[in-house]
Order: sequence, then structure tokens, then C-alpha cells
Amino acid sequence: MASIALGGIPINTNGDLPKIGTKAPNFSLIKNDLTVATLEDFAGSRLVLNIFPSIDTSTCATSVRKFNEKASQLENTKVLCISRDLPFAQRRFCGAEGLENVITLSDYKSDDFRKGYGLEIIDGAFAGLHSRVVIIIDENGIIKYTEQVPEIADEPDYESALKEL
Repeated sequence: MASIALGGIPINTNGDLPKIGTKAPNFSLIKNDLTVATLEDFAGSRLVLNIFPSIDTSTCATSVRKFNEKASQLENTKVLCISRDLPFAQRRFCGAEGLENVITLSDYKSDDFRKGYGLEIIDGAFAGLHSRVVIIIDENGIIKYTEQVPEIADEPDYESALKEL
């Protein structure tokens, strides 16, 4: 269990992030067209999992914009922006922002992803949502980097994450 904060108030997650050097757990998430995407669908690509509580908050929106700008320019790299938002909200946001280099995925139908990756907030005002996390997965499906952002309102460490790519 990770101890993080929301507005300086301590809250907790349901577990720990997957360990660096291990095989990334599979997932089933919903794409904007309401079809299912799994980790296996991205086999052979390096992945940035940009995970956050909701795309409709300023810090979450900023992280989507920054990863769209920085990581999407890297060779053989896909940026997956993952939240519990409905796919319609994710598509609306990316369309309004002109973001074409990120893939938004939702786990609104199932709790397997947030529980399996140890990033579900279990108490406080955001209980049931994702904590702010960045995970880098290499082209072989191995976890190379994880960051559990200690204060939800803070942005992730983009440079450290991108160095792993």
C-alpha cells in the first residue's frame, strides 16, 4: 500500500506498483470506440502509461499534453493515458485540445487494472479513482520505471520517465 496525499491530506492506495524488472501485468481497458484494448495489443512497442484520476482536472490535462508533446516523438513509443473517465469524455478532451499522439483508455467497466497495478485510491474524496502514476514498459513487456506521485495535485517527473525510453 502506498501512502500519498490529496491537498496535503494523507490517503492510501490498495497496493504497490509492479516492481521494476518484472513482466507488466496484462490489462483490458476500453478505447474511445468502446472496443477492448489489452497490453498484448501493444506488444513490440515501448509504452508510457500515464495514469491519473480524471482527465477533467488541470494537472491530469497537463500531463496528457506534456506526454503528447514529449514522448510521442520518440521512436517505437506509444503514450497510453489511462483514467476511469468515460471514453466519450476522453475523446472530447483530446479533440478539443488537438491531441493526436496519445491513446486514451478507460477502466470504467472493470476494476482489474487499478487493483492489479496497485494504484486504486482506497480512502478520501478520490476513493475508487486512480492515483497519479507513470509506468514505462519496454518493447518486451518489462517494467523499466515507475513513479507514484506523492501528492495528487503535483505533476509527474517527466524527465526521469522519459530517460528510461
